[in-house]
Amino acid sequence: MNARSRTAGLIAALMLASAACSALAAPRASDDAQELEKMRAAVVANAEKALARQGGSKILFKVDSAALREAVVTELRDDLYRIVREGRIPFAGLALRDGGVEVRIADAKDRQRVLGKLVPGKTTPSAPETVSVTDNGDGLVRLMPTEAGFAGRLHELVRQSGEMIDQRLRNSGIREAGVQPDEADRIRVLLPDVRDPERVTAIFAKRARITFRLIDVSVDATQALQNPPAGSEVLRDFKTKEPYLVLKEAVMEGDDIIDASPGFDARTLQAIATFRFNGRGTRRFASVTQENVGRPFAIIVDDQVLSAPVIREPILGGSGQIAGNFTIEDASNVATLLRSGTLPGRLTVVDQQVIEPVANAGKP
Repeated sequence: MNARSRTAGLIAALMLASAACSALAAPRASDDAQELEKMRAAVVANAEKALARQGGSKILFKVDSAALREAVVTELRDDLYRIVREGRIPFAGLALRDGGVEVRIADAKDRQRVLGKLVPGKTTPSAPETVSVTDNGDGLVRLMPTEAGFAGRLHELVRQSGEMIDQRLRNSGIREAGVQPDEADRIRVLLPDVRDPERVTAIFAKRARITFRLIDVSVDATQALQNPPAGSEVLRDFKTKEPYLVLKEAVMEGDDIIDASPGFDARTLQAIATFRFNGRGTRRFASVTQENVGRPFAIIVDDQVLSAPVIREPILGGSGQIAGNFTIEDASNVATLLRSGTLPGRLTVVDQQVIEPVANAGKP
């Protein structure tokens, strides 16, 4: 089977944002997410018992809340720029200033149009106000993330970071770890039978690298295993370990991915992973897909191929989805790997210790 036909057989269709959003709204996704949470809680409980019985290590990580705050404000600026540009609204002085975003929009009706799209009109206890607005009527508008909104983003960052830690440990052969949130910005990792926590913390010393690279279809990947063409290399699928011949040069980095989540395609009910770019990434991805319609390309985290879709049409909306006969666990793993290189800031080790077995632990 040649590279083109194999890629077509494993195609992970990339779709626009509307398809991704409808997929995430499928009721089945919510049920499976709850089931995953139950599974994770059971894993943590088992890890606690195994740690008491066998000994091992504990590591306490801290997420970078300062980098998150900076990312939240930057996203707010990008959203504001997108709205005024798409709406052809005259503006001036768009800038980051003192932890917020300022812009001057002379026309009062234009200001209301922008704020109507940027700030939800109704909040609830479960969905609090995320952006505060100061508009003195003189054209200058100042927007600030609220503390309630930031707390929600911090909670989500801790959850996503915990999933990333768990997945990268599994990829490194450590499969019995228990990962759980600890305080607002910390994550505790339980490692039964692991007595060198430094080996584990070294895994997270370097951030994962996400790249988008074109598939080299000049030679079958299997034939290229021993002698790949100059400028290309053979990488393996993260799940099937099937080889792909990819160009070494990346057409795009994944630094501008701001979110990735598991879900279901509303039409096929197939498990998928969805991702979303910031404003800069949206423009870059639109350009890359416009220039390479009909060509297969690979989405790669470090040296693992997550997906190898064919670009069927330009993708302009800044969002897409990856499908490939996934289970919901597969889709969750893909989303976690996508996020692993894009989470704001770095994980810091707050504490690490070796735990000795508890006498008689696990005995009746």
